[in-house]
Amino acid sequence: MHIKHRSIARPSVFYARCLIILVCLIAMLASAQTNDSVQTVAAIRYAVIGDSYSCGEGASLAESWPALLTRHLSTNGLAVSLVSNPAKTGWTRQQALDDELPVWKAAKPDFATLQIGVNDWVQGVDAGTFRQHLILLMDAMLKALPDTNRLLVVNIPDFSVTPTGAMYGDGRNISDGLAGFNKIIKEEASKRNLKVVDVFPLSQKMHDDHSLIARDGLHPSAREYALWETVVYPVAHELLSKPAR
Repeated sequence: MHIKHRSIARPSVFYARCLIILVCLIAMLASAQTNDSVQTVAAIRYAVIGDSYSCGEGASLAESWPALLTRHLSTNGLAVSLVSNPAKTGWTRQQALDDELPVWKAAKPDFATLQIGVNDWVQGVDAGTFRQHLILLMDAMLKALPDTNRLLVVNIPDFSVTPTGAMYGDGRNISDGLAGFNKIIKEEASKRNLKVVDVFPLSQKMHDDHSLIARDGLHPSAREYALWETVVYPVAHELLSKPAR
């Protein structure tokens, strides 16, 4: 009688197949865990309120200091996404309240910068009215932010040093006037424990270095905006490195 022999896999082959399956399962689990951890790390949502100095007038939006700041923070350990920059050239604090603030709120930011006020001075807004509008704007932004420490204020630069700056002074002392508004900004920020970045001294370097001035003879060039970002960055990085409250 002919006996059929069953084919039996060699033990070494069987164990090798099991090992391959096990390695594949481990790799799949590790990949799933990695994907989960990436998904749980949400970027910090950054939104801006400002005027021409925040939207990069004289350069481009990509060369504006908020855009540079976002990239700088993102390449140095902080996931930051610039979700909204409704800043407009020529706008005052009242226009920021009426038109920018709703857009800014809709972006649901975790972090914000505020740099506005130069056009209030140019248009002859008195110091008392400027302060009132500033208070309303700061308090509205703080109310909307999840962490009230994450509002960073940048003051007004000195445009008097530019070739066409004197045209906007109406015979007034521009540097003194802007310094007075910056004093109000500092006082109101201090009352709310907000950090203020001072770009006034940096802006005055435009007087001796025209490569820091845009072709319009008034606004900063991309080089000047980049200089501002160098002083904004360390303050922003320190704020965002702390755990959100």
